[in-house]
Amino acid sequence: MLAHHRADSLSAHIARRAAARLTAAGYTIDFLDLHAENFDPRMTVADQPEWGNRDKQYAPGTEAHMRRLLAAEVVVVVFPVYWQSVPATLKGWIDSVWNYGFAYGRSKPRLAGKRILWLGLAGATAGDEIIPGMQQLLEAQLSEGLAYYSGFADSRVGLLPDAEDQPQSLDAEGNLVIGEAISGDARTAHYAAFEATAEGFVDDFLAAELVNA
Repeated sequence: MLAHHRADSLSAHIARRAAARLTAAGYTIDFLDLHAENFDPRMTVADQPEWGNRDKQYAPGTEAHMRRLLAAEVVVVVFPVYWQSVPATLKGWIDSVWNYGFAYGRSKPRLAGKRILWLGLAGATAGDEIIPGMQQLLEAQLSEGLAYYSGFADSRVGLLPDAEDQPQSLDAEGNLVIGEAISGDARTAHYAAFEATAEGFVDDFLAAELVNA
């Protein structure tokens, strides 16, 4: 699953690499590109929960997304990290699709036992002091507050810093410092390592399933 507005983005590239890794491991892929499918992240009356009716029929498009999520054995979500969180499109998808009566509100969650990997691309450099806190925030939001609450057996956050050509970090006063853009062989090596890290997260995620089985 991809949550980015550009098909030529690094996020889209990593999503395709992750899909290829899953295909190689024998999975059938349902590639959900929220922007390409014109998903509207705004909450509507049709998708507003009714606390007295956990069997409410939501909007047709939302119900279709629910069926796709329900059919998935494992889910891999690729997104850019915005303000140490997910972009609005992904947040809106979560709000509408992971809805009452579907993702929560039942004694046995309908999504129980599924596994999910969140791959977040961040512009900050790996050595920036903000990275550990960013990891913790994403894990709290996505793994503890969302996936665990919805019955997932396994939820992991793979944070991918150094997503920008120009290194980004904060100085001692909290000012953003943008370094010189990398180019040539250095750039090629940088993104080869970036891809390898992303694929490593996918491989480790799939390997854990084999061990648990």
